[in-house]
Amino acid sequence: MRLFGTDGIRGRINRHPMKPENVLRIGMAAAVVLRKEHHGRNMVLIGKDTRLSGYMIESALTSGICSMGMNVTLVGPLPTPGIAFLTRTLRIDAGIVISASHNPFQDNGIKFFSYSGFKLPDSLERRIEELVEDDNLERYRPKGEEVGKAFRLDDATGRYIEYIKSTLPKGTTFEGMRVVVDCANGAAYKTTPWLLRELGAEVISINDRPDGVNINAGCGSTDMSGIRAAVLRHKADAGIAHDGDGDRTLLCDEKGRLIDGDHIMGMCAAEMNETGRLHGKTVVTTVMSNLGLERFLERHGIRTLRTKVGDRFVVEKMIEGGFNVGGEQSGHIIFLDFNTTGDGPITAMQVLGLMKKSGKRLSRLASRIKLYPQVLMNVEVEKKQDIRTVPAIDLAVRSAEKRLGSGGRVLVRPSGTEPKIRVMLEGTDLRLITKLCRDISGVIRESMK
Repeated sequence: MRLFGTDGIRGRINRHPMKPENVLRIGMAAAVVLRKEHHGRNMVLIGKDTRLSGYMIESALTSGICSMGMNVTLVGPLPTPGIAFLTRTLRIDAGIVISASHNPFQDNGIKFFSYSGFKLPDSLERRIEELVEDDNLERYRPKGEEVGKAFRLDDATGRYIEYIKSTLPKGTTFEGMRVVVDCANGAAYKTTPWLLRELGAEVISINDRPDGVNINAGCGSTDMSGIRAAVLRHKADAGIAHDGDGDRTLLCDEKGRLIDGDHIMGMCAAEMNETGRLHGKTVVTTVMSNLGLERFLERHGIRTLRTKVGDRFVVEKMIEGGFNVGGEQSGHIIFLDFNTTGDGPITAMQVLGLMKKSGKRLSRLASRIKLYPQVLMNVEVEKKQDIRTVPAIDLAVRSAEKRLGSGGRVLVRPSGTEPKIRVMLEGTDLRLITKLCRDISGVIRESMK
């Protein structure tokens, strides 16, 4: 049975695959696979976000891993990128994050990092899946003194914060800046406010009191209304919003306007290109990134490479080409010079550092990237199929592309998680792209009944 999606294992708690008895077997299977890889310490690092179910999942995973002879280091709530960082720098065999990212508290998930801090390769994920289904998995259990131990690392947050500070130019200070931080009642609830205060900023921290069930609940990067109002109320210079596991950052400027991942990539890439730090003069994005970002980068002599939706695919393309900046519109931004995955706190520091260095307001920096209007519709279908094999859909898409010409873009793709076809159009004329999006959606409904 398939367990892994594009971002680890995820599901409703106490339902397959996130039942404790199944999680126990996932821990057992993972330990068998990772022991064979063995990169040094016979140790797995486990961190989590603030969900109520995290305790249950953590205990089941720890039991499974230790039962197979591997040791576990527990760090408690810490942003996903912090786990990737510690796994790599402490030379631990693998890192595990217990989180369902931006999903509500009823969901949870398990995400693996290899010893290098990158996601596990597909081959190892498939091997773990095979062993979970293996009726003879228990045959790998050691006896007596060979079972694993569990330890706790108490200064994990402090180590991660010190590292983030080291990614900024020496002597950087945010004194004189007022920043609102919305931690989504999630894993970054200590990290980002603590970090900003140590760098001299005045911090207004909201949604930083997790109770196990309020993670992502009307707050954070999935609901920006609260932070936008707070920025205006406190007359702040910027607002920083994370998701539940802290690997995303969205911003709002001093006027309360949304600054998304495309804005962030554009601002940072342009400055890095000017200072000769942008590898290959290239930014890696997904097919969902706005055409306006691509046009902005073109004017700065920067190439855009697009991948399928998912930060995993972005990272793979970055490694393949030796590029150091990439990400998603949703706020997953990867700076490979600093970390191996999307890192919300590092992203926020890079933007604040750019503001400090340039002396410009965030609104002015972001206004250079003129994003095109974008319309997205989801069409529910009974059975997903290759839309390229349906002539009527292909004709509708080609017709829309002809109407838009070079001033727009059409993207039709199946959802990776739901029985839906996603239709996205962008262009300079909102009324036109809305009409064309409805037309294509109608053809899909009729053709895929």
